[in-house]
Amino acid sequence: MGPVATVSDKRTHKGLVPVMSVDELNAFLAEVFPQLNGEHPDYSVVSIGPGEVTVRLDATHKHLRPGNTVSGPALFTLADIGGYACVLSHVGGEALAVTTNLNINFLRKPEPGALRSTGRLVKLGKRLAVC
Repeated sequence: MGPVATVSDKRTHKGLVPVMSVDELNAFLAEVFPQLNGEHPDYSVVSIGPGEVTVRLDATHKHLRPGNTVSGPALFTLADIGGYACVLSHVGGEALAVTTNLNINFLRKPEPGALRSTGRLVKLGKRLAVC
């Protein structure tokens, strides 16, 4: 894993700069949250860019609710991982970050399969990040 950036050194004139790669972030999540995926990597980070991260859920039968739609808890987990991964990728591997607020409005029913969620940093401060 790369060095942990401080708040003063992770910004450039072009904006936020990631300090972790996709492989580093997936390895970190697997180490710190082994219960997240178990034997199959259902949730994974697929891309990292300046100020954003895209995560993926390969939704299978275990993520479904009646009606053959992906369950709310599975979608909530995807959104939470996206925000967490977005912050981590820009500050480094610090497992102490926690979600303080997360709200979802379910507008349509997703079918099983690959779902992607992109988390974007709106603000990255010393004590609070907004995605």
